[in-house]
Amino acid sequence: MSGAQDQLEIKFRLTDGSDIGPRNFPVATSIATLKENIIAQWPREKEDGHGHGLPHTVKDIKLISAGRILENSRTVGECRSPLCDVPGGVTTMHVVVQPHLDNDMKSPAHLKQSKCVCVIL
Repeated sequence: MSGAQDQLEIKFRLTDGSDIGPRNFPVATSIATLKENIIAQWPREKEDGHGHGLPHTVKDIKLISAGRILENSRTVGECRSPLCDVPGGVTTMHVVVQPHLDNDMKSPAHLKQSKCVCVIL
């Protein structure tokens, strides 16, 4: 492989339409490493002061490329779409941040289903 084929230029599209990158990554880079890079480069102006909507770990992020959710254990090269093989092209991966539940919302009491009563008149 040539040096250009060993790298993939990737930008990360956030849900508000803004981007992180583009940057070049070796094709051997894991998806988990990409997510760590996203967390490190997350735009601080998007903070709401409470940490809501911000990714803290790789588990908080889903990366989507060519309509597929990418697995943390896979590499960039394994997940590459044939559409990415355009010389000089930039691959766009979409970033979805999982919502954080407050401690109160994680309790079993919150997860219980409410009783529902139907009355037929």
